[in-house]
Parts: sequence; C-alpha cells; structure tokens
Amino acid sequence: MKRVAFIFLAILLTAPAAPLEARLALGNLAGRVIDKNGYPVADATVIVETSDGEYPHATHTDAKGRFEFERYSAGQYDLRASYDSVFTEWMRRVVVRAGRTTEVTMHLPAAVK
Repeated sequence: MKRVAFIFLAILLTAPAAPLEARLALGNLAGRVIDKNGYPVADATVIVETSDGEYPHATHTDAKGRFEFERYSAGQYDLRASYDSVFTEWMRRVVVRAGRTTEVTMHLPAAVK
C-alpha cells in the first residue's frame, strides 16, 4: 500500500502544472475594430459585459484598432464598439475559454476619417 501511495505522489509531483490562468478559469478577449472600408479604427470605445448585462467594462483601441480585455472568467460576453457616435452591432455570446485568448473583429458601418 505504501508503494502505491509513493508512486501516486511521485506522479503528482512530477506532472506539469496547468497554467495559472487555466486553473483559475480565466481567459482573454481581444480583437480589432475596423471601418466599412477595412481600415483600423484608432481610439474607438469597446464595451464588454456578461451576456446577462452585468459587469460592463470599457477600453479604447490603439493606433492599429486593437483592443484587449485580460483575465476574464470563462463564459459568454457581449461586445459593442463605437466611434464618433457610430456603433457596431452587438456581438452576442462571445465565448471566453480558460487559458486562451478569444479574437474577434468588429465592423463599424461607416468609414472613419
């Protein structure tokens, strides 16, 4: 019996640990905002909230139209972007998985100058 316990303990101690974010069920949500001509939109506002409308957060895109929300609980989220009073459609039920980055592209329905 002691030998079985020793082997089990040895396997447990030598097995690679899962990444911290996977153990905590956290992931990232990233992407870009582009206009109707396919150009990146700098300084667009991107809003993310849980699919039941809770916990809204916002960020802005960089010069290349990129954004990222880091360390979000695995689950479903809704996203929307805006720039100069022009809004994208809501992206509903975007899935964030533990230990991964979910990438999305959001399209503004107008060209940005």
